[in-house]
Amino acid sequence: MSETPSPATAPVMSMTGFARVEGIVSEGLGFTLSIKSVNHRFLDLSLRLPGGLDGLEMKLRQLLKEKIARGHVDITLNLSRAATNRIDYDPARLAAYVDAFRAAAADLGVTSEPDLNVIFRLPGVINQEARTEEAPEVIEAAVLLQIDSLVEALNTMRLHEGSALRQDLKAGLDRLATSVEQVAAFREDVQQAYFERLHQRMSKMIGGSVDDNRLLQEAALLAERSSIDEELVRMRAHIAHFHGLLDTGGEVGKKLDFLLQEMNREANTLLSKTSGVAGKGSQITEIGLAIKSEIEKAREQVQNLQ
Repeated sequence: MSETPSPATAPVMSMTGFARVEGIVSEGLGFTLSIKSVNHRFLDLSLRLPGGLDGLEMKLRQLLKEKIARGHVDITLNLSRAATNRIDYDPARLAAYVDAFRAAAADLGVTSEPDLNVIFRLPGVINQEARTEEAPEVIEAAVLLQIDSLVEALNTMRLHEGSALRQDLKAGLDRLATSVEQVAAFREDVQQAYFERLHQRMSKMIGGSVDDNRLLQEAALLAERSSIDEELVRMRAHIAHFHGLLDTGGEVGKKLDFLLQEMNREANTLLSKTSGVAGKGSQITEIGLAIKSEIEKAREQVQNLQ
């Protein structure tokens, strides 16, 4: 089991999060700015802004690079114009509807006049769109004022998920450490099984008479090749290092992923050395597969850490 960790000096942050803020440019124009982030090896920014705001895009990219370390980040800006109090209609479109109505009535030989209450409900007749046109600089200034609030809200979610991931990873490390010690407890049984198998093979080869010195030499070579001591030592070291990185916090995602790759390599070596060993060897194989499963689960979680 792991030792009691020291207090974290920095939080562990997930790369997954979402936030949205609203703001006002002028009396007739408001906006909604949203940000969404998912895991990525580097910082990958994707901005969707209304046309004519190239200057704002450049400034947003610079600010986000300073505030966010990693992740694929989508930024979307939507402008919303308030409707004017005055209701206008399109005279040309209205006249076209009336002319079409009268032409249809004449073709059908009926006497009827168009109903304006009905025509005003037809598409394009009524126009309530705002008429104000703000300069790009005014929109830019209003949006930039909200960036700190937007990133703060995003990071709040990313910190919450990062804290949950930290706890899950630590629980997985404890299970991993327990499995490693279970393997260590079977270490001498595995070496004994190798020795007995070697004794049987050599007895058959020389007709039942085995020179103990020769047997010991061969057993020593086989024991060296089949020893899992180094793998156990390295696994314990990797687990301790992993705990240390989680306790230190900060941008640890890439480091943790590298450590898990090293752990997986040790688990593969351990399985190859114990494969086919009778007795406790099958139990070690079962535990080794559980170790690999725990490592793979941790790797999936680590992919989301900044």
